[in-house]
Amino acid sequence: MMAIVATDTSSNSANGAGGGRPAPVRRARRVRMTGAERRQQLLDIGRTVFAEKGFEGTSVEEIAAKAGVSKPVVYEHFGGKEGLYAVVVDREMRQLLDMVTGALTAGHPRELLEQAAFALLDYIETYKDGFRILVRDSPVAQSTGSFASLISDIATQVEDILGLEFKARGFDPKLAGLYAHALVGMVALTGQWWVDARRPKKPEVAAHLVNLAWHGLGNLEAKPRMIGHRKV
Repeated sequence: MMAIVATDTSSNSANGAGGGRPAPVRRARRVRMTGAERRQQLLDIGRTVFAEKGFEGTSVEEIAAKAGVSKPVVYEHFGGKEGLYAVVVDREMRQLLDMVTGALTAGHPRELLEQAAFALLDYIETYKDGFRILVRDSPVAQSTGSFASLISDIATQVEDILGLEFKARGFDPKLAGLYAHALVGMVALTGQWWVDARRPKKPEVAAHLVNLAWHGLGNLEAKPRMIGHRKV
């Protein structure tokens, strides 16, 4: 009862003042989480631990202990570590895909490249733990989605845009898929490196990525600049 009922100290305090007895310590009420709140708590904790230790290095015991619950609670919500990991991965994949595809709004192809590069770097900067989870290899990731499949999804979005541009310029639109995967893959792998290096700053990284993609090695600009409005 003490875990859920606060001690009433009103009369005791008065007696303590008259009889010299110390006032009893108040006990805070324990606020019970709803099922949705508990599920979100477990997802947040799991996300942090998976990012730090990977799937194999994480245990249900550790997640339960950090949440202040018993192991059966984790099993009740997710069926085990695999289920929790799958939900975490799925949420991160949808977050990144939405950020990248939602950023592709420009009409000029070079600015589209800038927007895609910035969107990925934005995700890495804002959701660092999520990105670390996505780029890790694990058996579960292969069944629920992997970073490679996510990049393929993003490339498909870019392919549609490149296809129209290729057709307008007299290029073979069938090659749009090849170029889309090459461009998105280049940005994604650079992002994996940048998540730890964090230098140079994000706008400079994006500018150099677009510089290579747009000009090629033979015509690189010494000091590339962005043509879009995004600078930070």
